[in-house]
Amino acid sequence: MTAVPPAPAFRTAELRRRSRRPALAPAPPGTVSLAMGEPDFPTPPPVVAAAVAALRGGGTHYADQNGLRELRAALAARLPAPPGRPRTADDVLVTHGATGALTAAVLAMIGPGDRVVIPEPAYSLYADLVVLAGGTVDFVPLAPDLHWDLDALAAALPGAAMMIFSNPSNPTGVVHRGRELAALGELLRGSGTLVVSDEAYHRLVYPGHAMTSALEVESLRDRTVYVQTFSKTYAMTGWRVGYLTGPRAVVDAAAQVHRSLNGSLNTAAQHAALAALDLPDGVVAAMADGYRRRRDLAVARLAGVPGLHLVPPEGAFYGFLRYDTGVPSGQVARELAGRQVLVRAGAEYGPSGEGHVRISFAAAEDDLWTGLERVVRYFAPEST
Repeated sequence: MTAVPPAPAFRTAELRRRSRRPALAPAPPGTVSLAMGEPDFPTPPPVVAAAVAALRGGGTHYADQNGLRELRAALAARLPAPPGRPRTADDVLVTHGATGALTAAVLAMIGPGDRVVIPEPAYSLYADLVVLAGGTVDFVPLAPDLHWDLDALAAALPGAAMMIFSNPSNPTGVVHRGRELAALGELLRGSGTLVVSDEAYHRLVYPGHAMTSALEVESLRDRTVYVQTFSKTYAMTGWRVGYLTGPRAVVDAAAQVHRSLNGSLNTAAQHAALAALDLPDGVVAAMADGYRRRRDLAVARLAGVPGLHLVPPEGAFYGFLRYDTGVPSGQVARELAGRQVLVRAGAEYGPSGEGHVRISFAAAEDDLWTGLERVVRYFAPEST
């Protein structure tokens, strides 16, 4: 009988060594969590009703492994399309959340030795997926305002197989401007670099800022893998419905990976997603307005606190809080947990994240206020 190889023989050994992503669990009693990108709003009732109706109507069997055709067609009709070529259902892959979409895209297109550029601080899953695929992560620090450093990108991009980013950004809350995206397109002109644009927070953009999808930028459109989810916009995190679109060859390759890893997505959840697309816009706008109020509350409470610095979030529901104590961010997160408030260590998001913690203002307003008070009391007790 062949012995099982020791752990270092597995790809997961490298992932364990490199990953900073924590295994998350519910907050202990009495502890406030500002760590999770988890909307506290309930899923809208028509969405739940659609899932119940689908189950009662027999929607309990396998679906098309690429996603229900009617859902893919509805999504395609809503996506920006190249001139003269409307997107069709065959241009869309429905996935197990945005995580499934990102995983399928990276594992389909990246292999050993391929270099992937990730402007950072960035959502930590991106680097983990590149490591899992055997690629090389090339972190590129952001500019001081947390937007892209285009000169640094110009130096890093030649020869890269892929660039991955989120817009609006997790963890920084920055909304990358149309001119930034256009500049990126110019930097990539004539190259074969794929762009993966994770736009999960596209409906959460605050006054004074505007969202431009990479699919709307002519110089990026034909090289962009667009990743989306129902989780944030519709408060459907537990439903696990995401999707991607992009060049047909990439969609087909991602579909091959996704069905190998996951099979088809829950049928009733896809009917729920169809119902979400038909919600009145006011339902989403009301939730977005709630996040705006919480964002304003966080910015106001943290303003002027000695030793704390927050670039006001432009979108999403995160603040990337810089502190001056010099204590490693992992230690800060542990010590704050001991004071009954959970945050994410900035180092999770890349080398430039050290000296920061990420706070989420997706929590209920009372919990957010309590959590912020505990954060301020930890860093600057004289300010409480």
